[in-house]
Formats: sequence, structure tokens, C-alpha cells
Amino acid sequence: MHRFILGLLMSLLICTSACVDAPQNQNKVAPEQVNYNEPSRTLTKAFKKYWFAGDAEISSFILTQSRYGELRSGDAVLIYVTEDFLPNIQVKANNPGENSIKVLKLNATKNFNTGIYPYSIMQSTFQPVYSKSQPLKISASIQEWCGHVYAQINKKGNTLKYTGHSYFEGEADTSKDLLQYPTENEIWTTIRLNPKELPQGNFKMIPALEYLSLKHKNNQAYNANGELINNEYRLFYPELNRKLIITFNSKFPYEILKWEEHFQSDQEQFITKAVKKKTIKSPYWQKNKNKDSIWRKTLQLK
Repeated sequence: MHRFILGLLMSLLICTSACVDAPQNQNKVAPEQVNYNEPSRTLTKAFKKYWFAGDAEISSFILTQSRYGELRSGDAVLIYVTEDFLPNIQVKANNPGENSIKVLKLNATKNFNTGIYPYSIMQSTFQPVYSKSQPLKISASIQEWCGHVYAQINKKGNTLKYTGHSYFEGEADTSKDLLQYPTENEIWTTIRLNPKELPQGNFKMIPALEYLSLKHKNNQAYNANGELINNEYRLFYPELNRKLIITFNSKFPYEILKWEEHFQSDQEQFITKAVKKKTIKSPYWQKNKNKDSIWRKTLQLK
């Protein structure tokens, strides 16, 4: 009897320890976590007041998307929010602490129809706010009736590790190491952190994951030229014959006002445009009741 009770108590102790500790230990990382080598970024009081207020900035845009040689009407949304991030395993921290860092996250979405079937695109960027580091993680997903595509870049030391999954032949499951060149995805977060940090002159850059997936281009860096003129950033890829123009508010918090993407296809010039409709600050993750759908009307979203 004593052996039975002792065994039962030991089993309960092991189970309790495993059930309680496993979730907590799952996200623990070594104290050294990341050695950036990048210079630190000084955050102003205005920055902290705006971005550390516990809510997100949500902006809706009228989207005119070029796809399959025609222009499509739709909506685009940029959702910016700061959150605690675990840099080693590169996921959101459930319990912020010494192993987490602050990042500015951007979830950029597009929704439009091509004939009978819809497109849904989302790109996510996680960029540290206290250091002038590249994003630690970038991802993109594209869903439409033919199938879906997913791509991701993770910053690991001095290497960018790319993984991709697609229903297209030749792109099904790929992985490769990329040299640590700037990425187009980080332009959108760098503008909000400090537009003066945007790359200028001639350099190599990895185009947006959305573009690489939609146009079936090689996942690599291409020659590029960047130019910052007042509140407008212009990016041009000679090899791709593609130009991106982003216009933003010249004063903090540097809200994105509109953008244009120009590219050549079969001797014809196509332009994708987005113009801002509305911006709100909101802890949107708390607004998931049916009654909260009124906020979509505020953002002028269908």
C-alpha cells in the first residue's frame, strides 16, 4: 500500500511538473539571444507615447491592383503595432521578459477579385525598434482559388534563411540561404521608425515576397536604386524594370499616405496604386464581437 501511494504521488508530481513547466520552458532562450552588432536606435518620447500605448494603428486604402494584364479594384490595409518578440525562435512572446525584445510589426493585407475568383494577400514584417537591425522575420501568403503560396525569411546571424511552399511546379518546397542584403519589405517599417534610415543610392535589395511570388521571380537580391525626396521614397530595379513609390507624412509618426508600383510586362506598362481612406488607433484583437463590425464601416471596408 505504501509503495502504491508513493508511486501515485511520484506520478502526480511528474505530471504536474511536466504540465506546468513545459509551456513555460517552450519559449525560453539563452540569455545571449542575439548579438546584433548594429548601432542602437534612440526612441523619442513622442515615439514611445504613440507606439507603446497598447493599441495598433490601422489604415485602410483604396486599392487598384494590376493582375493578369488588367486593373482590379479592392482594399488594402496596413496594421502597425509594437509587440514583444523572442528573437531566437522568432515568435511573439507570451510572457515578455529578459529574453524578449520590442519589434514594430506590420501586417499588410490586400483583397481583390480577378473575374470569378478572389485574391487574398498578406505580408508580415517584424523589425526591432531599439536597434538598427534588419527585420528578424518576414513572411508572405497568397491565397486564391488555384491554390496558395507561402514564403518566409528569417534572419539568423549574418544569413537570411528563405523557405517557400507553393502549388506551382518547380516552386513546391524550397529553401536557400541569402546574403544579408536589405529587403523591400522592411522599407515599410523603416519609414515608420525613421525615414532617414532608408537606403539611398545604388545597392542590392531583395524585392517584396509578394512580388517574387506573384511574378515567379528568383528569390535573390537584385540591383536597385533608392531615392528619398522630402516625403516620398522611390525605389527602382533596373533588371526587373520595376519601380515603387511610397508617399508618407513628412512629420512623425510618418503615416503612409499612398503608394504606386510600376512594372513592364510584354511591352505594356502596368501600375498598382493605393490611396489612404482612413486611419484609426485600436486594440483590434479585443474587438471580435459582432457588434464590433461597426469599426469596419469606420475604416470604409466591405
